[in-house]
Order: sequence, then C-alpha cells, then structure tokens
Amino acid sequence: MASFYENLHKSNAMNDEKENAQSRASVDKWIFRLLLLLIGFMPLIVMANVEEVISPLISKVDILSSGTKGDLFTHYKALLLVFITVIASVLLFAKLFFMGGTIRKTKLNYALGLFAVTIIISTIASPTMTVALNGLYNRSDGAISWLCYVILMFIAMNIEYPKKVLNYILYSLYPFVLINLFIITMNFYGKDLLQKSGMQKFVSLFLPEGANISEGSTLVGTLNQWNYMSGMFAIMTVMYLMAAVLEKGKVKYGYLFFAIMSISVLLMSVSTTGFLTFVILLFFIILAAFRTQNKIKSLVVIAVFLTVSALVFHVLASKNSLIWTESVGVIFESNPYVEENKDISFKNQEYNINWISRAYATDNFELPKLPERHTSLGNGRVYIWGKTMNLIAQRPLVGYGLDTLVYNFPHYNIDSRAGIGYEFVITDKPHSIYMGLFYGVGTIGFLAVLIIIVSTLVISIKVIIKKHRELGIIYIAWSAYLLQALLNDSLPSISAPMWILAGIMMALTFTHKESINGRNN
Repeated sequence: MASFYENLHKSNAMNDEKENAQSRASVDKWIFRLLLLLIGFMPLIVMANVEEVISPLISKVDILSSGTKGDLFTHYKALLLVFITVIASVLLFAKLFFMGGTIRKTKLNYALGLFAVTIIISTIASPTMTVALNGLYNRSDGAISWLCYVILMFIAMNIEYPKKVLNYILYSLYPFVLINLFIITMNFYGKDLLQKSGMQKFVSLFLPEGANISEGSTLVGTLNQWNYMSGMFAIMTVMYLMAAVLEKGKVKYGYLFFAIMSISVLLMSVSTTGFLTFVILLFFIILAAFRTQNKIKSLVVIAVFLTVSALVFHVLASKNSLIWTESVGVIFESNPYVEENKDISFKNQEYNINWISRAYATDNFELPKLPERHTSLGNGRVYIWGKTMNLIAQRPLVGYGLDTLVYNFPHYNIDSRAGIGYEFVITDKPHSIYMGLFYGVGTIGFLAVLIIIVSTLVISIKVIIKKHRELGIIYIAWSAYLLQALLNDSLPSISAPMWILAGIMMALTFTHKESINGRNN
C-alpha cells in the first residue's frame, strides 16, 4: 500500500514538473517577443512631445532655463522601454516563484547588481536629482532608463531561446534599416520628410492643441542626430556582414543586402565615429571568414560587400564631399571630391562678438591675450573630457547623477576657444558613454560597468571560438556598441537593444556550457 502512494506521489510530482516546464517555456516565449519588440520597434518611434521642464539653474540660456520644452525622438521610446521592462519583470518573477524557475548562477549577477545599486545611490545623492532620475528632457537617458537596461540584460540572461533566435533578431531589425535608409536618403538629397505636412501631422498626433514642430527641424532618421545614426548603423553594418559571412543558407544573401544598406546609412550620417568602428571591426570579420568551413564563399561575400560599398561611397561623395572628409578623410587629408581646398580654419571665420578693442588707462596697460581658436582632438572631445574629469575629481565616489552634465559643466570659459573653438557653446553631453557613466555614477559604478563589459567579452569569446561561431553575430554587434561608445553618447533607442543583445549572448553562452557539462557528467 505504501508503495502505491509513493508511486502516486512521484507521478503527481512528475506531472507538476511537466506542467511547470511547459509554463516556463511559454513565459520565455512571451518575454522573448517583448525583447524583440524593444530591439526592432522601439528605435523606430518618432513622436513629438512637450513638457514643462524645471531647471535647477536660473539662466537666460534657453537650454539651461526652465520652460516648455519639445522632444521628437526619446520621450515615447523611454515610456515603451519602462512599460516593457515592467511586464517582462513580472513575467520573470512569476516564472521564478510559481513555475519552479531558476536564476543562472554567475558572478555577472553581482556586477549587474552593484551597477544598479550605484545608479540608485548616485541619483539620490545627485545635486540635480530630478534630472538624474529621468535624464535630460530630449535624451531620457537618466537612472530610470539605465536601470531598465540592467534589468533587461538580467532578464535576457535568464530565459531560454528558440533555435533560430539569431535569425529572429536580425529579421526584427529589417524595418529599422529600411525606414532609416529611406528617411536619410530623402534628407541627403534635400527632401527632408519633416517638411512634408503629412509627416508633421503624424509625429504631432500627441501634441497638445497649439503646439507645433519648430521651424528648422530636420529628420535625418529615427534617432536624434548624425552621431547617433552613425554609431548605430556601424553596429547594424558589422552585425549583418558577420551574419552574411557565417550563415550557411541562402538567407546569407539577404543579410549581405542589409549590410550594404546599413553602410549606406552610415556614410550618409556624415560622422567619423561609426566609420572608424566599422573599419576596426572589419578586420575581425575577415578573420572570422577564414575560420569558416567554406572560406572562399565567405571571402567572396566580403569582397562583394566592399565593392558595392565603394560604388555607393563614390556616388554619395560626388554629391557631398563631406562623405570623404568624415570617413577616409581621417587618414587621407587630400579630398579628390573637392575641386578647390578652402581654408575653413577658425582664423578665417567671422564671429559677431563685440570684443573691447580699445582701453584707456595707463600707457603700460595691455589687454589679455585670448587663446587662439582651435578644436582639440575628437572635434573638441578631449577638451570636454578634461573638464568632465575635473568635475569627477570633486565627487569621485557617487558622481553627479546620469545625464546631468549640462547643469554642471563650466560653460563660457575663455579657454574653450582653444578646446571647442567657440566660447559660447553649451556642452550638454560628454560625447562618450564611458565618460558619461564615470561622471554619472562615480568610481565604483564605473568599475562595475567595466567588469560587466570584460566578463561578457571574455566568457563568450571562448565559446564562440571553440563551438558556437554563429554567436559571433551578437558578439560583433556588442563589440561595435562598446567601441563606438568611446566617442558617442547613449540613448534608450541604442543602449536598450544592445544591452538586451548582450544578455541574449550570455544566455546562449551559458546554455552551451551547461550542455557540455551535462554531456561530461
């Protein structure tokens, strides 16, 4: 009799576990769909928003003062980011507490947790706490967004994925590439879509009555401006090119086509950041081609890509010589697409500044010598980083809060003439994700970020080299994000998809390791 009840108990336990497994698989599918929605759709949102901004400073400068401010690119993206993060978190908790789910045990969890804690502490301790919480009104890259990135990466690390997960990710970004190629091509050829009444009505759907798109606004893509477009499409280019190299089926030609479209957008973005990222990572894509089974076919794919890209480059540079200047012009100063080199140094530029030209005092009085107009390395970035480091030195542990640089940076310094060429420029961002994080969360938080980055790169590369080469598609995209981050800032539409991809990459890496350990045992 006892044996009967014992077998019945085991049978019920087995049935419960089978039901839990099915439930966990269903939850994982829904979470993955939510993640794909953020990866593919969220960067496409372009909707105007106005809000009352309360500035922590009293200033006559518009960007530093309180008032009604408008945003076209980030507000609704940030709202969708928070909404999906909350839903995905609820689903993960339900999986853990009601379906017998587990969390992968990895030291990376501690680094993510430490980073999240430092974000919270830096926000509470920030001199401009409200701004640090939400971020600048036209960027929305404050503590809330960064906590979402961390949470989404953690969630992505702790679910299971279908076999064609990499294909689904690449497919989800097709609309992003196609739509941005259309928008930026129209802009490049002088037909800005934002000047069309239909587009203005569409992006103004949620604006209050009486609010309009300001004159002079342009639409270069679904991201805020040129630098962001350049950085993001460097990521798209290397990701699709790597997919074209590693994919064995006919879909590789589709990926090749999207790689060519992506580099077209990159070139029309007229920004050096993305181009340098692409050039550096192209070397690693070529190395990956040599490690494939069919080296000839993989190298032919790269050759076709480079040939077509060169033709696209020629057509675009013939239209706008800046295409050369902001790409290969970094290496070769002579621009064959410019008929006559013009001196565009600061010495030849006119500035409507009413400087005092005479002084009536003693005969020995001399006016102070003003610094020569000059732009430091990286189009003024080195100057901005130097001033930002001075700020960090004053609050090294907790930082100032994320996305608050504009309210603490020393504007209107006379030495900015020699750093960014002009003393009346307002610096609202550090032009480096790393510098922004260091400034925002302090030393401990920045070290946590470095641990996360190094861990993701080191742990996954071992698996990619030995067995799971297809994982190199996400690895190269994550590497491109980290590389362009040296010279570019963060946005929800860039950082959220990339941190999710990093989480997916780590999940696939851990799954592969677990399968190997299971076979060994």
